[in-house]
Amino acid sequence: MKPKENKMGVMPIKKLLINMSLPVMISMFVQALYNVVDSIFVAQISEEALTAVSLAFPIQNLMSSIGVGTGVGINALLSRSLGEKNFKESNRAANNGIFLGFLSYLVFLIFGIFFTEIYFKAQTKDLEIFSYGISYLNIICTFSIGVFFQIIFERLLQSTGKSFYSMIAQGTGAIINIILDPIFIFGYFGFPKMGVAGAAIATVLGQIVAAILAIIFNIKVNHEIIIKIKGFRPCLKTIQKIYSVGVPSIIMMAITSVTTYGMNTILMKFSSTAIAVFGVYFKLQSFVFMPIFGLNNGMVPILAYNYGAQKKERILKAIQLSIIYASCIMLLGFIVIQLFPKQLLSLFNASENMLKIGVPALRIISLSYIFAGFCIICGSIYQAFGNGLLSLITSALRQLVVLLPSAYLLSLLGNVNFIWWSYPIAESTSLILSIVFLKYIYDKKIQTIEDRQKSVSYSNTENSMNYI
Repeated sequence: MKPKENKMGVMPIKKLLINMSLPVMISMFVQALYNVVDSIFVAQISEEALTAVSLAFPIQNLMSSIGVGTGVGINALLSRSLGEKNFKESNRAANNGIFLGFLSYLVFLIFGIFFTEIYFKAQTKDLEIFSYGISYLNIICTFSIGVFFQIIFERLLQSTGKSFYSMIAQGTGAIINIILDPIFIFGYFGFPKMGVAGAAIATVLGQIVAAILAIIFNIKVNHEIIIKIKGFRPCLKTIQKIYSVGVPSIIMMAITSVTTYGMNTILMKFSSTAIAVFGVYFKLQSFVFMPIFGLNNGMVPILAYNYGAQKKERILKAIQLSIIYASCIMLLGFIVIQLFPKQLLSLFNASENMLKIGVPALRIISLSYIFAGFCIICGSIYQAFGNGLLSLITSALRQLVVLLPSAYLLSLLGNVNFIWWSYPIAESTSLILSIVFLKYIYDKKIQTIEDRQKSVSYSNTENSMNYI
């Protein structure tokens, strides 16, 4: 019996994009909420505790970068294979992706056991910040199997259009984290008061629960792929295909870790409070960026599937709507931050000094939101068509060539407020590159669909004439 056409090839694009993206956007919004709540509770301990968690962020971001980047590669290959009706390849993509997630965990397990002290010694001489940081990051890394399996198994659900189940898994994990945070940090209901370590334990437990749910959902409802552990052997060709898209994505997101580390180093010359402000900004920006990433997760399999199925109009409609939705989300975020910076910072028990640094910081950095939605969507478009290298080039130039050098040069002026202008400057560069590369993708990938269809039609007509 002929397999039923997946909804990604037949459902109206507007409805499909919402259907695919909204559950992930909601779950990522909840995830952003728990990131913020996590820091709000940590801030109640002390500003030093908040600074320690901010310094740990580059490693947490690196973990997410590897997990999400691998997931992007799996997503693109699996969805494209389904669109081509190549079910054997889609199964290989799923099983090899799980294997890669486990290998990634082993790397961070080793880091957590042997290298966390070295990492913090390189960033701070403050013994209190150092102690908090070691306690937090060691737990996050040692039990990171939850975050890797959560991401991979959620991407498998998204790749086949089952984003609702991904939302349930991720949302449940985030809610568990939010509930456990105050219990473990402050020692409620008979639990010992664990401080920053309690925040880390709440985080990893939430991730592990989310991973378990995602695994169960894949086994129970994701019948378009077959997960098989017994007799599994890695397929180097499939891994290469996953990483041809995934590695540029990993590097692109990991660059944020390098940038954050560099910014922390620059800001430390002014004060640890400036680092705390920078850490708070990253937590707050997740409220704006996480929904966009959720939109990306819905868009990528739609583009990949319809590219495999050679459906040009559906591809163009999905791109157009994604850019519009992303730009609206970023505009809303920009307005909120411009109007309420003091109130947002006050959530984190901000001192007068923190408000003095933080209010102009939030207002200046959020100027970059005007272009950011378009640029983020473009990066995912390149990945969906197997051109992740373009995303990497854009991200590397934006952050390493423009952002960090601009921040350093502006810091020489002696006022921390000048440093924040590096973000709008860098985003302007990203906008120019995004426009150029989007045109390249259209000319090389999308426009050629129509040319190939005309060629096939002409060939069929010629064959019919020859037969007559």
